[in-house]
Amino acid sequence: MSEPSSRRNFLRGRFSRRPAALRPPWALAEAAFLEACTRCTDCQSVCPTGIISNSDSGYPVLDFSRGECSFCAACVDACSSGALQRAAAQPPWSLRAAIGEHCLAAKQIECRICGDYCLVGAIRFVPRVGGVSLPVVDTARCTGCAACFAPCPTQAIRIREIDDKT
Repeated sequence: MSEPSSRRNFLRGRFSRRPAALRPPWALAEAAFLEACTRCTDCQSVCPTGIISNSDSGYPVLDFSRGECSFCAACVDACSSGALQRAAAQPPWSLRAAIGEHCLAAKQIECRICGDYCLVGAIRFVPRVGGVSLPVVDTARCTGCAACFAPCPTQAIRIREIDDKT
């Protein structure tokens, strides 16, 4: 049933995009990254938190279920192809945490695990009248390190590109 709908949407110009792969910090723009990356796995072998793995195509991707990014830049130092380049004052990426509908606090169950793991204090809890405080991500403080991701008991947290248009 979804296939005919997909074809119909395609013909109407409604293209569904697969979410972009999460690349290591300081990766070039996707097209340039794919052109430069040799799939050597050097970035993967030096990552101290083990979050860099290979996708089915062999390009490095991030797996935040394994841990968080410490922004140590070991992957950049190991990258001889130039697919990862750290420029002065350049942020590692535009990834930020977002809390979804499966959050326990949204279901009136006390949980503050994400806030406990956020070392930069980007997750704060807003009190609700007659209810459990809700977590809110301050995207200006969030580094996208994903320290909050793996500990979440309901996998309510997503790490995604921030939308500068909103």
